[in-house]
Amino acid sequence: MQITQQCVATIHYTLKNDEGEVIDSSEGQEPLLYLHGALNIVPGLENALEGKAAGDKINVIVNPEEGYGEYDAELVQQLPREMFTGVDTIEVGMEFHAQTEHGMQILAVTHIEDDTITVDSNHLLAGQNLHFDVEVIKVRQASEEELKQGLAIKVDGDCDCC
Repeated sequence: MQITQQCVATIHYTLKNDEGEVIDSSEGQEPLLYLHGALNIVPGLENALEGKAAGDKINVIVNPEEGYGEYDAELVQQLPREMFTGVDTIEVGMEFHAQTEHGMQILAVTHIEDDTITVDSNHLLAGQNLHFDVEVIKVRQASEEELKQGLAIKVDGDCDCC
């Protein structure tokens, strides 16, 4: 069976940046299950996997437009410390969830100066090329429940040990 819309694909992957550093990997872990066509993975990788079958291996470079988007300097803001009520200690690298006009976003603290906190709501990988090495482990038809939820659900027979 080939990967097409409304299929569940089970994949092993390694994601690297332009310098070849591993950013994420399923190596030594359960493989990733995703519902093809439901935007559960970045569009560039989903497009590259279309038509692939169990046993296929691909290497693909996903540009920012088909990954996590271009870096947007307008998503960096300086906020007054009093906006962080209930948080005793704020440190660079901390992340906060915030409801914005664009929905829920993660804000990462990038700089602290006196009573001003600089936050960045760009995705950590925004503006970067994504280098994927992928092996397709299994492809199956999605269940009605998976289609309804828009997510793959692990079922008996899905890979436990790869």
